Amino acid sequence: MLTKTRLKEHIEDFPEEFSLDELIEHLIFVEKIELGIQQSKKGETISESELEKEIGKWFK
Repeated sequence: MLTKTRLKEHIEDFPEEFSLDELIEHLIFVEKIELGIQQSKKGETISESELEKEIGKWFK
């Protein structure tokens, strides 16, 4: 989850003019990165070999 502090940091990095769509797209991207970092810290990951097996299923 994104905090007000993190939101302020990201808004400060934006140019003076931007569209609402650009802001929303960026915030969704940042939230997904934050979620991935949290999952990684909790050990909620899969190994590279497991990933290869899963991807292999997509192409059968």
